[in-house]
Amino acid sequence: MDYKNLIVEIDENILYVTINRPSKLNALNKETIKELHEAFADAKEDEETKVIILTGSGEKAFVAGADISEFSDFSPEEGKHLAAEGQAKLFDYVANFPKPVIAAINGFALGGGLELAMAAHFRIASDNAKMGLPEVSLGLVPGYGGTQRLPQLVGKGRAMEMIMTAGMIDANQALRYNLVNHVTTQEDLMEFTEGMADKILKNSLVAISAAIRAINANYEAGVNGFEAEIEEFGKCFGTEDFEEGTSAFLSKRKADFPGR
Repeated sequence: MDYKNLIVEIDENILYVTINRPSKLNALNKETIKELHEAFADAKEDEETKVIILTGSGEKAFVAGADISEFSDFSPEEGKHLAAEGQAKLFDYVANFPKPVIAAINGFALGGGLELAMAAHFRIASDNAKMGLPEVSLGLVPGYGGTQRLPQLVGKGRAMEMIMTAGMIDANQALRYNLVNHVTTQEDLMEFTEGMADKILKNSLVAISAAIRAINANYEAGVNGFEAEIEEFGKCFGTEDFEEGTSAFLSKRKADFPGR
């Protein structure tokens, strides 16, 4: 599929999804959110896609925020619909995606950009990256999951401070806050992220998908994460991957999981 605001490429089971609006510092508009949903929906069904790396084009920004010009005159009901639709179509969709999603943060990740990075399963940042949720400086709160995912990652107090001050933190501070998993130079960012993807690809992607569901269950209201884990654990025993993984272990050889 041809995209106006994305570059989508696949190489050796890794799908690269690059947000490409350099003149707008890759800011998210409705069209880009729609295209991202379409790209992920296609990737969900594509058997060749095993891991997704999500990044921004250029050296300045991952995603510098949302396109404010699109909603500056919205009514309260329109604003509510904007947040609900965006969360369902993209941010929650990415967070619950059955294949691993790694955000390679190559510069500014602000507002909706940081919310998108937080929706990914984990994050790797270049050392020039800056992150923040500046919405209160516009008279708004984060509307794409930021008030929920940021406290989960950095803790309530730090999330309160970041949101209330509308300030930015740098990559090393984000690492100390556990907002990102690793920091690299910008030159090494993609190579490092690809190395992480290659490690993932050696394992059972069926089991990884189950782990994503079990981990996310702990953050769903009214859901017992331990029960979800037990359920997923049991299901694994009926898979070809379990059969291959245990057989390889007992035979002292490397597993060759089906579908790889």
